[in-house]
Amino acid sequence: MNTHPPLKQASNRRQFLGRTAAVAAAGLVSTQLGAATAADVATAAAAPTQKKLELYKAVKWGMIADAPTVLDHFKICKELGYDGMELISPADFSAEEVRKASDATGLPVHGLVDMKHWDVRLSSPDAKVREEGVAILRQAILDCHAFGGFSVLLVPGRVNGADETHDHVWKRSIEGIRQVLPLASKLGVQVLIENVWNGFCETPEQLRDYLDEIANPWVASYFDIGNVVKFSPSQNWIRTLGARIVKLDVKEWSTEKGFDAKIGEGDVNWPAVRQALREIGFSGWCTAEVAGGDREWLADVAKRMDQTLLVQD
Repeated sequence: MNTHPPLKQASNRRQFLGRTAAVAAAGLVSTQLGAATAADVATAAAAPTQKKLELYKAVKWGMIADAPTVLDHFKICKELGYDGMELISPADFSAEEVRKASDATGLPVHGLVDMKHWDVRLSSPDAKVREEGVAILRQAILDCHAFGGFSVLLVPGRVNGADETHDHVWKRSIEGIRQVLPLASKLGVQVLIENVWNGFCETPEQLRDYLDEIANPWVASYFDIGNVVKFSPSQNWIRTLGARIVKLDVKEWSTEKGFDAKIGEGDVNWPAVRQALREIGFSGWCTAEVAGGDREWLADVAKRMDQTLLVQD
């Protein structure tokens, strides 16, 4: 669940506390020390500071090669410095295996991905397909809870011709998502909408309004930093979505290499992204979504995440 306060409210509170601290400090110095003026202290108190980003990194389950068992997946990520795991649903492993692996390594499961959302879409023109999509999403919520996680990543649909327009995706997906919210709230599992190249909500204002129409604390944004660069700068999306963002997908994109660009070697303005995340008060999980590979490859992904997103300015 997103515990961040609304951006405007948090900003106003910080401003009030900042002014209060400056006034108190000015009075203390001017009356007790006499070495600096109240204006000097107020100026120092108002100086900008860089808030440390509290981020926790993971990779997508399918990125982990050479790991025949669930425990092997967890062990590799633990040894390479990842902070937790994101799983999948449906899965060919049991909740018992996951819980044991989590206990053995100390790595928590932060969530999972609904792996059927592209094929069995909530936006399908076929009502039976939409019903199946809702059932799959409901099972993903149950699986997530059983694994010990607290979010399900969902692609809400795809713009796909006259029978599956932007308006259709908007209305049909909201109708389907609302059907699972009683279960989501009961189990404490959020449904997080990922922004992808599906023809839907290609501006931050559209995605903001889509989430606001659902208007439920159990539905929020799983913001993919690289997916939006084609449309507009990632930092603009972050500022517009604000506290609606609960988790981050991390990838790169460039006009020359597309998604083949390695993290840090594309068009994402990482310093601007970090600054925007500070401005909205974000903290939480960031999960790499790039090509998978062996231990050496995953170590490089972790290093690149450290150098671009987790680095402290």
